[in-house]
Amino acid sequence: MILLLTSIIAITLKAGTSLVFATIGEIYTEKSGILNLGIEGIMLMSAVISFTVSYYTGSLFAAVLAAMLTGGLLSLLHAFLSITMRAQQVVSGLSITLFGTGMASFLGQTLGPESNSGYMIGLSAAKFVSKAVPGLSRIPIIGAVFNQDPLTYIVLLLLPLAWFFMYRTKYGLNLRAVGENPQTADAMGINVTRTRYIYTVFGGVMAGIGGAHLSLAYTPGWTENITGGRGWIVIALVIFSLWNPSRAIWGAILFGGINAVQFRLQASGAQIPAPILNMLPYLVTIAVLIVITVWENRKRTTGAPAALGVPYQREEK
Repeated sequence: MILLLTSIIAITLKAGTSLVFATIGEIYTEKSGILNLGIEGIMLMSAVISFTVSYYTGSLFAAVLAAMLTGGLLSLLHAFLSITMRAQQVVSGLSITLFGTGMASFLGQTLGPESNSGYMIGLSAAKFVSKAVPGLSRIPIIGAVFNQDPLTYIVLLLLPLAWFFMYRTKYGLNLRAVGENPQTADAMGINVTRTRYIYTVFGGVMAGIGGAHLSLAYTPGWTENITGGRGWIVIALVIFSLWNPSRAIWGAILFGGINAVQFRLQASGAQIPAPILNMLPYLVTIAVLIVITVWENRKRTTGAPAALGVPYQREEK
């Protein structure tokens, strides 16, 4: 039983790492008032680019950097369309998802021979491996937390920093002010356009790291649609966390935990159709969102920024 629990915790954290990176980034983006529905496309593009760089250079640092650059550039495009051109943010985000999905599939086809699940190139590329923390990794059950890949350790350290920056610094206060009331923030001397650009690009960079984790650590290699809809789960986790970075981990643990359980059930030969088990994480996510929505309506509270999705032009103040 101890070994089973340890295994589930280990898989849960590994499965949730990419989600936490992308969720933190999207929380910051939405707190500035910009809705980015392009996360799925960004994660796919970052996954294929990072794996390609890793395969040809053997450098994990270069691979993650390439993923960050990919996510940042795609989000910069979204920022330009949404902030400067004042395009409809939902349409812009969906366009990036469609572009990223198609382009990632096209690029993936050049990596190697076709397989039943898409296109994959050999596992000889550099990849992240688990690094045990001496002593702590031997603790029963919770020792699994201290036997993870470097990106998982980084995201666990990043969570409290993301909360502290948002709620305990002047820059975090400015960010929240822009998302709640850009007119007032502008009157206070805060550059609304620059703030929104910065955090939209930051959100893309974080989603890029999430994509890199998928192809370099979680399931090393490239397969078509490697994200499995995780970009959309991220949008749901932002709502689940009530736009609070410190709560992002719980949604990711929930999704990752359900994933771990369904994998274990399939491996144990449970008499449950595989498609049903594969749907479990998404069904649970929908159920949790329904509960959160009902709870918010009763409490009449929400963490959503008041100006989320609303374009702002200084002359209109």
